[in-house]
Amino acid sequence: MSESRTVHLRKTRAPRVRQGHPWIFSNEVASVDGDAGPGEVVEVRLVGGEFLGRGFYHPHSLIAVRLLTRDPAEAVDDALFRRRLESALRYRERLLPEVSAYRMVHGEGDFLPGLVVDRYADHLVLQAFSAGMDHRRESLAALLEELVSPVAIVERSDSPLRALEGLPSRVGMLRGGEPGPVPIEEDGVKLEVDLLAGQKTGAFLDQRENRRLVRRHAEGARVLDVFCHDGWFGLQAAAGGAAEVLAVDASADCLARAQDNAKRNGFSSRHEVRQGDGVEVLQRLRKERRRFDLVILDPPSFTRSRKHVPQARRAYRELHREALRKLDPGGQLATSCCSHHIREDTFFETVIQASHETGRPLQWVARGMQSPDHPVLLDVPETGYLKFGLFRCSVAGGRS
Repeated sequence: MSESRTVHLRKTRAPRVRQGHPWIFSNEVASVDGDAGPGEVVEVRLVGGEFLGRGFYHPHSLIAVRLLTRDPAEAVDDALFRRRLESALRYRERLLPEVSAYRMVHGEGDFLPGLVVDRYADHLVLQAFSAGMDHRRESLAALLEELVSPVAIVERSDSPLRALEGLPSRVGMLRGGEPGPVPIEEDGVKLEVDLLAGQKTGAFLDQRENRRLVRRHAEGARVLDVFCHDGWFGLQAAAGGAAEVLAVDASADCLARAQDNAKRNGFSSRHEVRQGDGVEVLQRLRKERRRFDLVILDPPSFTRSRKHVPQARRAYRELHREALRKLDPGGQLATSCCSHHIREDTFFETVIQASHETGRPLQWVARGMQSPDHPVLLDVPETGYLKFGLFRCSVAGGRS
């Protein structure tokens, strides 16, 4: 490592980094020696010379450095990436030996900041969020080929977060031919995933454990699955014995895939769809006086920054209020939040407020988080973003 590319960190900012957080923000940088461009590797030292680590640098991003190693003897090269990728893969193979779709690399949670790799049967999907990972996507694809021997590797580097580092959206093939629908299975439910056009990398793998929970509570239930995407929550409810499922989403493509998956599993007679905005459909269902035993809410993030948290809280509160009005006494609400900017206590406070405003007392049945193939680092709260709760509407009832 050339001494000419060194980022000097203000001493007052050192404790957070020493405790394990891999991000160094631009306002924490005292000075930079040398001319380092976006995605290049730099050393990080305290003013005074103490070595703190090496990582990807970006001169124009809020996150100035993403640390990759804290070992002075460890180089940032293909050997490092191979070790990290192999460690992440072995963990999933032990954790999920019978699962055909899972997150193989969870960015900072696997000490590979700015990189996500998801596995769908014999296909991989790669997402790069940082300039450093983006510049190395070809070498990363070659390492993944060696480790996994996939049929194909799809690139889904289309997150809005890339704009923060001046990166364009990119979707296409890194290895192999363009895949059609990829068949997978989740707890006996057969699904097909569109890796090039589906949500995120093709599907929402982080809700696996929460879908299992919903399935256990779905027997005989009339189920409303709002923001259903490709319908996985509702399909697991149907597999758990739900009497009927109404899947709601604004995307006609998502609803078409949900219907196809319902047919694939023999659920068509118990599965219907309705296109529209989630809150607006909830309001229409209220006018129709249609009631449900289980309402599932899995909305997209309502905020991507701290400054919009107040608006997001109001949106969640309204959503929960409308959902509770659809429940009969004894009915259940399954709800989730995928924004790390919304604290867990803040999110569940919106459920409490909705309970008070609708006069429907709730019993807290269970709480959840993202599935364990999305590991959370205790010193990096951003890696723990998903909040999930299952609530039962008290038989004491309330106002409609």
